[in-house]
Amino acid sequence: MSFRVGLTRDLIKADGEPSFGRGPLDILNAAGGVQWEVIAETLAEITPDVAARYDGLYVNSPRVTRDSVARADCRVKIIARHGVGYDSVDTRALAERGIVLTNTPVAVRRPVAVATLTLIFALAGRLFTKDRLTRAGRWHERTSHMGLGLTSRTLGLIGAGGIGREILKVAQPFGWTMLVSDPFADPAGIRAANAEPVSLDELLARSDFVVACCILNEQTRHLMNAARFAQMKREAFFINVARGPVADEQALIAALRDGQIAGAGLDVFEQEPIDPANPLLSMEQVIVTPHALCWTDECFDAIAREGLTCLVDFAAGRTPRSVVPPA
Repeated sequence: MSFRVGLTRDLIKADGEPSFGRGPLDILNAAGGVQWEVIAETLAEITPDVAARYDGLYVNSPRVTRDSVARADCRVKIIARHGVGYDSVDTRALAERGIVLTNTPVAVRRPVAVATLTLIFALAGRLFTKDRLTRAGRWHERTSHMGLGLTSRTLGLIGAGGIGREILKVAQPFGWTMLVSDPFADPAGIRAANAEPVSLDELLARSDFVVACCILNEQTRHLMNAARFAQMKREAFFINVARGPVADEQALIAALRDGQIAGAGLDVFEQEPIDPANPLLSMEQVIVTPHALCWTDECFDAIAREGLTCLVDFAAGRTPRSVVPPA
């Protein structure tokens, strides 16, 4: 019997081509006993009918809930996430059914680290302000919008997982002081990356750029709240490349509106897509991107190769590379 794999339709562009290119599909095509197809339905959530048709699913944005896998005819044995986050998956429900969950933590590390620095550089250099000045013929106002050099500044990371460690690696040449707050990280490993392990309170008080790059769970939901934004320097910036709910968005809006912090760079939001009426979209000190700043041809190719290899390994009886621990 063949091992049937379904790819969610949101991975396919309007022209019918995979968003990650055709190269990674060779991994499926070369695997003996594996048949694959793009799921016919456009889904916000994996349905029980879909879970009954396939042995493995390659999932981008659709949620995987308890209802998705609740029926007795559920066939799916493995769900591979196209990306590192899995807060859209009911991990407990999958564990109860013995369904394996994988993600792609290795492929996203460098792209997200580069995206983080992109936001920091744009904020520090007043990039969008200077763009507007130039387009409006206000060239001679440029001295009123001086950028920030980095060698005298402090970078603070909330989280020292794979992405956090990669940010430290690519940020090191810029000469700033680097701080990390992560109660689960090895302090010796942080120091080896030329950063200083500190408490979250100390990180917020000292940092000029505070970057959220932690996972989203019940402990980190609204980790950045009104009290914590108030701990930051008034001239500091908040950057979120983790998940939107890591920050209390209403508290962030208030901190920006009241000048408690200088600005923000946000690739993620509590509601996605973001409401067009959200005040963040009208704040000139905020840079926003649609949870896609790290998306490049290289990034999606690497993600797909890591994720599809997990499916093929499982189908062949091998342990996939990136299994998410059961809830």
